[in-house]
Amino acid sequence: MKNIRTKITDTDWQEISEAMNEKGFSIIPKLVSDIQCKELIDIYNIEGLYRKTVVMKRYRFGLGEYKYFNYPLPEIVQIIRETMYPKLSQIANLWMKVLKIDKIFPETFSELQLLCHQNGQLKPTPLILKYGKGGFNTLHQDLYGEIYFPIQAVLFLSEPDKDYIGGEFVLIQQMPRAQSKAIVLKPKKGDMLIFTTNYRPVKGVKGYYRAHMKHGVSELSEGERYTLGIIFHEAVS
Repeated sequence: MKNIRTKITDTDWQEISEAMNEKGFSIIPKLVSDIQCKELIDIYNIEGLYRKTVVMKRYRFGLGEYKYFNYPLPEIVQIIRETMYPKLSQIANLWMKVLKIDKIFPETFSELQLLCHQNGQLKPTPLILKYGKGGFNTLHQDLYGEIYFPIQAVLFLSEPDKDYIGGEFVLIQQMPRAQSKAIVLKPKKGDMLIFTTNYRPVKGVKGYYRAHMKHGVSELSEGERYTLGIIFHEAVS
C-alpha cells in the first residue's frame, strides 16, 4: 500500500492540473498492479464489505450492478482517498476562484469528511461497478447531497479489448448555447481516470463560465468490466 501512496505523491500534479483545467479529465497510468486489480475484483462478492447494492435496470440507470462500500473501507480505497484529495483540492479551489464562487474546499480529506458529516452526509460513497455483455451506464452526475466535491476518480480493474469489448468511458460536456461535446476514453487496466463531477471552468470571451459535465459507460458487446469509483464527498443515503 505504501507503493500506491508513493505513486500518487510522485505523480506530476502540475501536468494533472493542466489537463484538468484544459479538458476536465486526466489519467494516472498504471496506478495499481494487475494483482491489486484482481484482489479488488475478488472482494466484489464479499457482502459484509458493502452497505448497499444497486441493480441499475431497476432504476433505469443502465444495465449492470454496483455496490457501495461500508466503513471501514478497504485499505487501498482509504489510501487513495486520503492521499489524492489534498492534490485535487488545490485544483478545485482554483476552479472556485476563477468562477467567482464563494466556496473553499478544506486542505485534507478528513476535514472534507467532517464537513459532510456536519451536513448530515454520513454514508461512504466509494463503490465497485460490474458490467456484463450488454451492460451500460446512462449519463449522470454523482452528487449525493448539498456538499459535493467537483472532482472524482475511477480505477479501471479490467483490460479493454481483452476482458471486455465496448464499454468505453463517456464524458459529455454541455456548452452554453451550443451543442454538447462528447469525449470517449478507454483507459487500460490499472489506470486511474480523474474527471469532473459536475462542472468545470472554461474561458470564454467574457471570462470563465461553467461547463457542466456528465459521465457514463457505453454498451459492452462482450466480456465483463469492473471499475472502482472514488468519490470524495459522502452521501445522505
